[in-house]
Amino acid sequence: MTTLLEVGDLQASYGRAQALFGVTFDVKPGEVVTLLGRNGMGRSTSVKCLFGLLPVKAGRIQFAGKPLEGLPSHRIARLGLGLVPEGRQVFPTLSVEENLIATARASRSKRGAAAEWTLERVYRLFPRLKERRGNLGWQLSGGEQQMLAIGRALMTNPQLLVLDEATEGLAPLMRAEIWDALAELKCRGLAQVVIDKNVDALLELADRHFVMEKGRVVWSGASRALHDQQDIVNRYLGV
Repeated sequence: MTTLLEVGDLQASYGRAQALFGVTFDVKPGEVVTLLGRNGMGRSTSVKCLFGLLPVKAGRIQFAGKPLEGLPSHRIARLGLGLVPEGRQVFPTLSVEENLIATARASRSKRGAAAEWTLERVYRLFPRLKERRGNLGWQLSGGEQQMLAIGRALMTNPQLLVLDEATEGLAPLMRAEIWDALAELKCRGLAQVVIDKNVDALLELADRHFVMEKGRVVWSGASRALHDQQDIVNRYLGV
């Protein structure tokens, strides 16, 4: 199978403090992978490098065969990467519908208009957003804001969706709705990189996992392998 995203020997720093030390992972078309680890281990820093928000010190990032290092964020997004950022970052003074329209971009897919993400498709995925379509961003609950952040990213018609802290701080019912939506997106063939602390949910959703510790990938494998190695979970992911 071809590789959609390939990250190899990635190094990055915040000033003089090095944060990534040769991070390597990949995503195949239609696959869901996770970046796992405790806070401060390099997961979000890796995402920042993917989207040009932090300079790459060394290593390579290729998406659909194209190098991303050094490209500005807007060009990376146009290549087909969609980001659901940590903290959601919806536009607080725009309505739900205005938030969604603001990022809309035609699909680069050859599958035609039927495969494109439109307002109606996003509303079918998240009916709650249709109910709230006239509400401003700041008037939504945390879970509704996360739905909006996902919908906004989908409106860019990405080939790869990256979610940084997919369900952080959400109520259990809202978390369940988000996991159901991500599972539906997987069934539709959308590749995803998911960061979250809910290992049980990620074991059900994802195909492969990359465990990070102090800016390095220290373990990788399929969901079954991670499920069977509780020592890995306890050592690197336990509180």
